[in-house]
Amino acid sequence: MIVGPTASGKSAFAVEIAERLGAGIVSLDSMQVYRGMDIGTAKATPGDQLRVPHSMIDLVDPGEEYSVQDFQIEARRIIDSSETPWVLVGGSGLHMRAVIDPLEFLPTDETLRFELEETEPSVLVAELLAADTEAGARVDLANPRRVIRAVEVYRLTGRTPSEIVDDPPRRAVAAYESRYPCRIVGIDPGEALAERIDRRLDAMISTGLLAEVANLRGSLGRTASQAVGYAQLTPVVTGEATMDHGLGATRKATWALARRQRAWFRRDPRITWLDPVNDDVVAAVMEMT
Repeated sequence: MIVGPTASGKSAFAVEIAERLGAGIVSLDSMQVYRGMDIGTAKATPGDQLRVPHSMIDLVDPGEEYSVQDFQIEARRIIDSSETPWVLVGGSGLHMRAVIDPLEFLPTDETLRFELEETEPSVLVAELLAADTEAGARVDLANPRRVIRAVEVYRLTGRTPSEIVDDPPRRAVAAYESRYPCRIVGIDPGEALAERIDRRLDAMISTGLLAEVANLRGSLGRTASQAVGYAQLTPVVTGEATMDHGLGATRKATWALARRQRAWFRRDPRITWLDPVNDDVVAAVMEMT
């Protein structure tokens, strides 16, 4: 598995490594599942997809919602149904953990959620404490949003906050225990990352990112419309912002995303970190397999 912040160059390494291993690639990018969002999400080129089979890209139209749980189910189905080895690659830490770790997604119900939001918070706190005297140690009872979610889960599943925290799968997730045997390599160019982000954005613009954003205008759903680049450049194609403003906002948002990704992955003790500037990444990964 190859992970790291956006623009770290991990995808190019993944293709070469997968080709050497006779493996397929599973994308762990939360936005590459959307059709038509090709340039802005840095999808594998048609040439790379001919070299190595790619999965978890172009699954749904951008107007649809595709949850992390949807992603988990489909990615695991692909992995479990084939004897082919897989190289997982991407920058979404949550999607990575949803696939390889025993991460569970608790149910939700819009009608019940609306009912709870209209209920006096103190009533919900009392309900939670009546079911679980230790709830205050598990849930911030001063935070109405967290209390509502805890009561919602309790009513839908009968499971209290204490029971959920003590579940073996949740403890395994906290301990970074994978459900699949895997090696995880992190690619991080360090101080060179900012320059790589700038170069990648310039390349995206030169290969038609603005036209892609314009073509998708009006067809992006709630999630897809928040993708970095699309959210910042849509006002440019509609004439509400200048090109300079849109590019500046995109660079800022991309750098913020990269910092969040870096912080998420750095917490994972399973990851072996490599510097693509100074390390022979392909050779190092091949030695691990």
